[in-house]
Amino acid sequence: MRGLVGLFAAALAIAGVAAHAQTSRVPMPKLEVDKATACVAPPEVMRRTHMDLLKHRRDKTVHQGVRGGDEALTQCLGCHASKATGAVVGSPDAFCQSCHDYVGIKLDCFDCHQGRPGALAKKP
Repeated sequence: MRGLVGLFAAALAIAGVAAHAQTSRVPMPKLEVDKATACVAPPEVMRRTHMDLLKHRRDKTVHQGVRGGDEALTQCLGCHASKATGAVVGSPDAFCQSCHDYVGIKLDCFDCHQGRPGALAKKP
């Protein structure tokens, strides 16, 4: 009997999560990625630690002058930029912006950097 109650409770929980996902007012992120290229880490690692990897890379670039390589921001943009716009920010469908909007976190990387592969954006 206990097992049946537990199974019923688990089924209700799964149904509740599924119903919430379908009725949420917050749009799910749009995550289109060039799957032909391997990322520096698996998606579940990148979702949780990309900000730490970017800060580490920033420190190496700024303090040690190390530029380029597999972990350069331009490499990220090359795979994650929209096929239509070539950018990761600037629209609700853009890779970085859609995730940051979904979780409610300010995206400030591109205050200094362009949201597409290429040179640094010029600040006004």
